[in-house]
Amino acid sequence: MFRRTDMHLDEVTEDLMFGLEPERIRKIVDELRGRLSGESRLGSRFKADGLSLEGDGTLIFEAEVDGVAQKKLALEIAAAMPDVVATVDRVRVKPASPMGDAEILARLRREYAEDPALASLNVEEIRGGHCETISKSPDAHGDIDYEVVDGVVTLNGSVPGLTIKRYIGLLAWWVPGSRDVINGIVAGDDDEDSADRIAEAVRLALEKDPYVDAAQVKVGVRNRTVRLTGYLPSDDQRRMAENDAWYIFGVDEVVNEIAVGP
Repeated sequence: MFRRTDMHLDEVTEDLMFGLEPERIRKIVDELRGRLSGESRLGSRFKADGLSLEGDGTLIFEAEVDGVAQKKLALEIAAAMPDVVATVDRVRVKPASPMGDAEILARLRREYAEDPALASLNVEEIRGGHCETISKSPDAHGDIDYEVVDGVVTLNGSVPGLTIKRYIGLLAWWVPGSRDVINGIVAGDDDEDSADRIAEAVRLALEKDPYVDAAQVKVGVRNRTVRLTGYLPSDDQRRMAENDAWYIFGVDEVVNEIAVGP
């Protein structure tokens, strides 16, 4: 859920104590539709399938977008609207390759069980309301579980740090059938996030991506905006590098200045 953080709680409570009037709700929703349709970065095919604003300031946002970049941008536009204090995120990404939930689960099962970086974690799969142990460490430093419903991957559990939390989420986004990843994993150092931590996670993503020459890409981060520079041999690699950055939990913007060349 996206929540506005630029208003004091007492201001929000005072404004919404008696609920938003229907006319005010219609005006806000119409204005939001206008802002979304006027944002060229969302693409000409973007359409908000459902925008519903409750009287308490909760926006229910339903749409399908081409990629994670468009999803995050659309949600940021919605969160910036006046009187919107929370957003129920039902924005889904069009899958790169259509896959059923069972196929997505199988991919996640393999990735999470075999990745050496996750060897110190206990991993469980939730399927049909039942929990199955996928891997168990004799000296576990964390526990995670995952579930897939209608292409949406939900991650929960606890891990020592943000880097591993972000990496687990990245692996879920890399499954071509994933339509969304809800990363509810609690990291032991959640309160210690920084630009350096985000940069570290982006570099790890690029290094782990077999289709990107990570050595040719430089990563800079200011606040939650990632800036990519360097050279890559093709437009496809340039696009994949940008996507890897967008997949990282906590990234709000990616500026791709990678040049294509030798």
